[in-house]
Amino acid sequence: MKRNTIIRGIIAVVLILPMAACAAQNSAMPSSSPNASPSTGITATKPAHWSYSGDTGPTEWSTLDTQYAGCADGTEQSPIDIELSQLKVDKELGKFETNYKPTSFTLMNNGHTIQANDASGSNTITIEGKVYTLVQLHFHKPSENQINGKTFDMEMHLVHKNSEGNLAVLGVLIKSGGENKQLAEIFSKLPKEETKEDLKLDQVIDLNELLPQDKKAFRYKGSLTTPPCSEGVDWTVLEEPIELSDKQIQAFGAIFSDNHRPVQPLNGRTVVTK
Repeated sequence: MKRNTIIRGIIAVVLILPMAACAAQNSAMPSSSPNASPSTGITATKPAHWSYSGDTGPTEWSTLDTQYAGCADGTEQSPIDIELSQLKVDKELGKFETNYKPTSFTLMNNGHTIQANDASGSNTITIEGKVYTLVQLHFHKPSENQINGKTFDMEMHLVHKNSEGNLAVLGVLIKSGGENKQLAEIFSKLPKEETKEDLKLDQVIDLNELLPQDKKAFRYKGSLTTPPCSEGVDWTVLEEPIELSDKQIQAFGAIFSDNHRPVQPLNGRTVVTK
């Protein structure tokens, strides 16, 4: 009897040890980890690092991570070269409107660009009756979209999202000229290193004053211009550029000398204007 009791005890210990080890491993993984699956405890792989040059540059994005496959396989990629002779003029094209007000932004360097975030929820654009709320704006040097093969000094992207999670980007081309008063604080406080927390800006930005008076625009279906290059993005690019001074452009260039993706094939897409 005593011998059977000892054997049962050994078996119990053998069974308990692996279970205890498993529990210890799971408890060591933070429950709030964004890469941890709550159902399996398996840690997902973080998206691969990408850049704008060398082995991790735009021509290699699709090879860096399976999540970036669309950067090569996509058929509606951005940016594009807008050829004026190939535009489709549609007088019945749905209305494009901006609904902006002076707003306080916060500033960050995300490692790829300088980005100003809008948490107000009060700035919107309306495209063919659909309302999109501004989330953030950021900059590229040189411009990503082109007009008749012309590259501009920089480009500003205002990224909007609607209630269904769909994105609409307003592209604003930038040329060298006078100092831009609306963006003066941003370009005087550009974070040189990647930031962990947003920097608060003291002055509001009036987007109505920032954008050109002429709102003639080119519209097309495209994608994000950074990995994962997701498609289904509504693009609106204003024809008239805004200005930044050489000093402002150089300040950005000292941090990001080149952070643009080259233009992508149209693949039969039509660029529409009104």
